[in-house]
Amino acid sequence: MPATVVVGSQWGDEGKGRVVDLLAADADLVVRYQGGNNAGHTVWIGEQKFAVHLIPTGILRGKLGLLGAGMVLDLETLIEEEAELSSRGIQVAGNIRISENAHLILQYHKLIEAEEEERRGKRAIGTTRRGIGPAYEDKAARRGIRMGDLRDGDTLADKLDAVVSYKNLLLKNVYKSPTVDPDRIYNDLRVMWDHFGEAVCDTSLIVRDALERGQKVLFEGAHGTMLDIDWGTYPYVTSSNPLAGEVSAGIGLSPKLIGRVVGTAKAYTTRVGAGPFPTEMEEEIAASMRDPGGEFGSTTGRARRIGWFDAMVVRKSARLNGMDSLAITHLDELGQFEEIPVCVGYRCDGEAVSEFPNQIEELARCEPVYEKVAGWRTDISEVTRFADLPEKAQGYVRRIEELVGAPVSHVLVGRQRGQDIVL
Repeated sequence: MPATVVVGSQWGDEGKGRVVDLLAADADLVVRYQGGNNAGHTVWIGEQKFAVHLIPTGILRGKLGLLGAGMVLDLETLIEEEAELSSRGIQVAGNIRISENAHLILQYHKLIEAEEEERRGKRAIGTTRRGIGPAYEDKAARRGIRMGDLRDGDTLADKLDAVVSYKNLLLKNVYKSPTVDPDRIYNDLRVMWDHFGEAVCDTSLIVRDALERGQKVLFEGAHGTMLDIDWGTYPYVTSSNPLAGEVSAGIGLSPKLIGRVVGTAKAYTTRVGAGPFPTEMEEEIAASMRDPGGEFGSTTGRARRIGWFDAMVVRKSARLNGMDSLAITHLDELGQFEEIPVCVGYRCDGEAVSEFPNQIEELARCEPVYEKVAGWRTDISEVTRFADLPEKAQGYVRRIEELVGAPVSHVLVGRQRGQDIVL
């Protein structure tokens, strides 16, 4: 199918980078449709670890990468990422295109987010303080600066003058914080335009033309369904829509042209930051998995919270995204257990809960209902055929299919290319 979306089905960190890298081998374009540099996709090539935060993961396969209109871009981070990848032999210059409609993250966004997190105190959300939320806030308030605004110096100066005067009032009078210099921001942005200007265009036309020619386009989101601002565990969410449906708005593409949605899920569950987490395991068990599984944020380095597989979460994600199949990652990490608890439902206030709650107050009262699945107690990292997995490992995957209601199309059993099974 020419248009495929890879979407996270938990709280992010599901291994989307590995799945995108796998599927990108057969793609012509790889496109990011939302989010900013508050997330990262990690890919290992041999002993080299690559972590991309804004540039689409397909760049590691030499594919043309598009940064869509639904993203918010920190151009300083983008130029650093380009330099880092280029220094390691990855061709970036000339191999990316940036939507002229993408909004920019500027200095005042980061300052305001940091100040707001401090103001919240114990109610802090646990953001990365990279300015993502305030940038999306300005987008919704129609005062954002977009990539295309950098083309004309006079237009940019006028828009910055209006928004910076407002932001400085907030910084000075509300947060008692130092203000920002609009001239410095202007000069920095003009330098960025000189660097990236040739890559800026209407990226929706590139996608349309590619699909009309029968080329394969792969869309990658950041974060996961449970961090969606509308359908996740609000307010402990990101500021955009990671759902597959956001491809239409974030890229400028008819939903009729999306042919396949591949969800990604760990064989267990993780999340970073605050918020309810029904299947969170005891820290002693989590600690035994954290280092082997690399369970630290690729952007922040924060230790991830770890829990057992939660079918309530992934079943909701399958419904919201219309998943055609599921890619299970990190299955090898469960090889240490004799029995593996799998959450098959919740009970809240003594009553069975049939669907994942939309309100965190209810979710916080939910207790997981576990089913014990037999473990396989062996290393599966070298297995390349599903039939060669231990029967109990096969049974675990098949049980996930039954509980989620979506077939498993890929199983990843290690961090390296080639450590994957295609069903």
